[in-house]
Amino acid sequence: MTQPLYILLCSGEHEKVQMAAMMASVGAVSERPVEVFVSMNALFVFDKRTPDVDRYAGGRFSALLKEKKAPDALQLFEQGKMLGDLKMYVCSMALDVSGWDMDRLVDGLFDDTLGLTKFLSDAENGQLITL
Repeated sequence: MTQPLYILLCSGEHEKVQMAAMMASVGAVSERPVEVFVSMNALFVFDKRTPDVDRYAGGRFSALLKEKKAPDALQLFEQGKMLGDLKMYVCSMALDVSGWDMDRLVDGLFDDTLGLTKFLSDAENGQLITL
């Protein structure tokens, strides 16, 4: 059995969100269980009120991703969920601090809220990557 992949995404930087989405979708379509935990600044990327043109902020590589019309990170997460075993959780503490609820987030991506303690406990059984 393939070792599960756990991705802790706490940066809203475009390059890191893009890498998390690429790893999650490739892992999921490669029949590897993947769980993504979204917290801190990454939360803002998933705000459905944010226009697509304002969703990502980043450095030089972000500009290249946009210029070359690379697949959008949110679409990559969606594809991973459709084609493989990809689960996405939003940090319950980050939601509380922001004053948001699940209705504020992009539809269809998140399976539920989760606490960091539970996520890290689950991640002991796999490979953990932090972005």
